[in-house]
Order: sequence, then structure tokens, then C-alpha cells
Amino acid sequence: MATVESVGGRAPAWRGGFGRLWGAAVLSSFGDALRTAALPLLAATLTDRPLLVAAVTACGYLPWIIFGLLGGAVADRVDQRRAMWTVDALRALLVACFAVAVAFGHASIGLLIALAFALTTLQTLFDNAATALLPTLVDRDMLGSANARLMTGQQIAGGLLGAPLVPLLLTVGATLPFVADAATFLAAAVLIASLKTAGPERRPRPAGSTLRREIAEGLRVLGRDRALRGLCAATALCNVGVGALIAGLVLLVTGWLDAGTAGYAAALTAYTSGGLAGGVAGGRLVARLGRMRAVLLAGTAQIGALVVMGSVRHTAALVGAMAVFGFMGMVWNVNTRTLMQERGPAEMLGRVSAAFRTLAVAGAPVGAMLGGVVATAWGLNTPALLAAAFFVLSVASLIPVLRADVSVGASEEGTTTAHAPH
Repeated sequence: MATVESVGGRAPAWRGGFGRLWGAAVLSSFGDALRTAALPLLAATLTDRPLLVAAVTACGYLPWIIFGLLGGAVADRVDQRRAMWTVDALRALLVACFAVAVAFGHASIGLLIALAFALTTLQTLFDNAATALLPTLVDRDMLGSANARLMTGQQIAGGLLGAPLVPLLLTVGATLPFVADAATFLAAAVLIASLKTAGPERRPRPAGSTLRREIAEGLRVLGRDRALRGLCAATALCNVGVGALIAGLVLLVTGWLDAGTAGYAAALTAYTSGGLAGGVAGGRLVARLGRMRAVLLAGTAQIGALVVMGSVRHTAALVGAMAVFGFMGMVWNVNTRTLMQERGPAEMLGRVSAAFRTLAVAGAPVGAMLGGVVATAWGLNTPALLAAAFFVLSVASLIPVLRADVSVGASEEGTTTAHAPH
């Protein structure tokens, strides 16, 4: 099986649909960063039990396991643009209602868990629709550059601008991060609604076709592609570790390192800064190594960063490790998403994306709960070391796929490549 290479593709134009999609993604990421950073801090004020704080993170991933495949099948059936702006409008309403609850002192761990679950349930439809919509807005040789620009913009807005503001906003009022998040969802909905695109061309569904059969078809396409199948397994193992790290990060920084909310903000900013560098320089790594080898290098470097996080009791070491983790995380994410879009049939991208993400994300809630367990049993630094162990397994599982790394245009087992008709 051959992977797809599309190194050195042209950059997409900002005018038109891509610019609006980019603006919507950046706005949403700014608000999401405020909410994502504020929720663990709010949870930590409501309980000092690591397992309950971890449960908030775990329930933010769980809907991908329950609804992810369904979201992909629906995304392939409906007008993706309309689905995306409708979902963003609903998320704006949910977060606004939560802000009201916080303002009136009705916040609780149960409500935080319910909000995280509901928002991610809606996200399963939004993200799969967005993955399928992007190739209709840019040429296929621009997909790598378009994904890098999208993710880099999201990192700037989310981590560099959004996350560091959270401690300041919380000193003014506990509701402010959530009010801002609701406003950005609403603005993103308006931008997406203004897109003028017909979406991918769809073949008529066979008589008797059901959502179950369509979901199974997406799983079969993923399973037949050796490169995507290997990446999916490796990403699932990584996400067990990422779930453990994210669930325990706020306690590692504020408890084990005793760095307070300022240290937590510095860690998030370092992660974002690393991600920005990865978005800018990641293309050079791909040009030298190929997509699969760049992903392998990213995972290997992240192992070292996680070991530093869990073993060096110094805030500066954590900040540096988070920067490396963010850089290599961007390299991993851009290339896996681009490979999905290059290889998947256009009319099935929602389902292929859903199959990949559902199987890959399945490890995150498990990791979040494992992180809470090991933090309770052996210390607040141990989730980072647990994450490093899972990244070792991930990199080891990816090595056999390296032999599949060849240039654009080769395909096996009926897999669509960037130069093959859909």
C-alpha cells in the first residue's frame, strides 16, 4: 500500500470560501480556548478530587465513541455548509446558557460534564462536515498548505491569544470566558452561512441504503488503506496518552510544580507557540522526509517532551517541553488530516474521517480516567509519564507503515489518491 505525497503544493487564496472558512475556524478556536482552559480551572474550584476533574475531560471525548460514526454518515448525506452553521448556532446557545448558570452560582461538576458532552456531540457532525467541505474550496494540491494554515490560525487564536487571557478574564468574572465563547460560535455560524459552495458531488444512494450500511462502507475504506489504518492505530495510542496528560495538566502545574494559574497559562502558551512553529516549518520536514517519516519523527520527539514534563520539577523545563510537544503535534495533525483528504473518495470523506477520528479518539477518555487514577495513586506528575509510555507504543506501531511512503499517484486496493478521479 502506498501513501500519498503532495509536498510543495500551492498555497490557497485567502479570497472567497477558504478565507471565510479560515475566519470561522479561527474565531471558534479563540472561544474554545477560553472555555477549554476555564473549565478545568472552574472544576478545580469545585472539587479537589483528581478523578472528578479528569471526568470533565473524559466526557469531552466520549461522544466521539458514541456518535462519531453517525456524525460522519450524516455529514455525507446533508448540505455540509448548512450543517456546520446550524451546529455552531446551537453551540452558541448552549454555552450562553452555561454562562448564565455560572453567573447565578449554579455551576457544578455535573453541569460541566454535561456541557462538555453536549458540545462534543455536536462537534462530531461539525468536524466531519468541515473535513469533507475543505476539498471543495481549494484545489487538491493545496490541501496540505490549507490544513497547515487552518491549524496555525487556530493555534494563534486559541493558544497564543485565547488561553493566556483566561486567568485575567476569571479575575474579572467567572462567566466572561463562556460569554466570549458563545459570541465566537455565533460569529463563526454567520461566516459559514455566507459560504457559496455546492459541496462534493454525490452519487445517488442505492435502494435500501441505510446509515448502518453507509457507516460500514466508510470503515471498510479505512480498513483497506494500509497507511491510514496504521496512522489510525498509532493516533489512538497517542490519544490515550494525550487524554491522561490533558486531564492532569492543571493539577501537575498548580499542584506538583506549584506554579499557579500563571504557570498553567505559560504552559498553554508554550504549547501554542510550538504549534505555530510546527505549522510554519512542518512543510520543510515533509519535503525532506515524506509525510509518514515526518509523523514518526513527531511522535518520537513527543516521547522525550513527555518524559521531561513528568520527571523535571521545574516550570522552565515544563514550558520548553510543552513547546516541543506543540511543534510536533502540529506536524502529526496536519499530515494525518491531509492524507485522509487526499486518499478518501470525495463523496465518502465524512465517513472516512468519522471512522478515523472515532477509532483514534476512543483512547482519549480511557487515558483521561487512567490519568486520574495514576495521579491519585502515585502522584500528580505520573500522568505525563503514562502518556510517554503510550507514545512509545504508538511510534512502535507506526514503524511498519514506513515502507508505504512513496509519491503521489500510487494506490492499491482501490484507494483513491490525490491524482485519481473521484
